[in-house]
Amino acid sequence: MSRSCRRLAVAGATASLLLASGCNTITRLSEVGDHPELSKITNPQAQPGYQPVNLPMPAPMPAEDNPNSLWRPGARAFFKDIRAKDVGDTLTVRLKLDDSATMSNNTKRKRDDKEAMGVEALLGYEAQMGKILPRSHDNTNLFAYGAKSSTSGDGDIGRSETIEITFAAMVIQILPNGSLAIMGRQEVRVNFELRELMVTGVVRQQDIEADNSISHERIAEMRVAYGGRGTLSDLQQPRWGTQIMDILLPF
Repeated sequence: MSRSCRRLAVAGATASLLLASGCNTITRLSEVGDHPELSKITNPQAQPGYQPVNLPMPAPMPAEDNPNSLWRPGARAFFKDIRAKDVGDTLTVRLKLDDSATMSNNTKRKRDDKEAMGVEALLGYEAQMGKILPRSHDNTNLFAYGAKSSTSGDGDIGRSETIEITFAAMVIQILPNGSLAIMGRQEVRVNFELRELMVTGVVRQQDIEADNSISHERIAEMRVAYGGRGTLSDLQQPRWGTQIMDILLPF
């Protein structure tokens, strides 16, 4: 084999190992020493396989204009509405998450293969094979091989998260249908440890309570990131060299 062919073979083997390690290798490498990126809020109609909902709807009611009336059509209170409705307004988000999951996997595999092959007749030339092969050969058992493999694996995952916090968020965009896109961030530093909280999502104006607050189960496309960085978080993370070797090594 020429040197160029060997180089191509090595390059092909390397590419195969990288592909075998998973399609997200590049993504994992980009996140070494950093937290996983949250997915962006996108238009659901642009997602593959989207099907619009078509249900019977009531006839639209024309808006009545009463310029001399003290009551504004659609208002919920006689006095000024303090709920967030414009870009830059703030509202209170009540976040209460209690999530847990338990998974257990057990895999065992065992295999024992044996194969044998010989030649009893070959157009009368089977007797001539002794001139080529060693004297101790047996025409009925020319090839034989065996293979044994055994695999055993166990895996357990236990996860439990509880987050209960109340914080302020800000309206950053008004969508064409009147819904509000909100974003809230908090940072708390204690000694050398910084705790961060970020929440984004979309809310309907009618879901905002009279006290200008909203619960997390009424937030659509909600993204929650809660974590921290600092001395303690850094000690709990493996070194970046260890993370890279864990991603690239195929064994």
